[in-house]
Amino acid sequence: MKHRGWTFLTNHGHVLVCVSRDPDATIREIASCVGITERAVQAIVSDLEANETIARFRVGRRNRYVVRRDASFRHPVERELLVGQFVELLATEDREPATATTAS
Repeated sequence: MKHRGWTFLTNHGHVLVCVSRDPDATIREIASCVGITERAVQAIVSDLEANETIARFRVGRRNRYVVRRDASFRHPVERELLVGQFVELLATEDREPATATTAS
């Protein structure tokens, strides 16, 4: 099957996953993780902060991001889902791979 260039998550979702995996990541590292420009990441981080989905703190010369796990999603379809549930599902790098089960 040919890859058509779409994904299930938006870049906002991808940035949120990257930040939850590495709260000390730089804008450059997040951009590399998601595959978008640093400028786009800065805009998304600002959006996520404005929506109170993440908080940004200065630690020395760097930023540290904290995902607000009790925040809700904005879209009516996901409004009852908490951000914490989302990142628990997607942000764990050491999770077991999904396996298909067959009936015997």
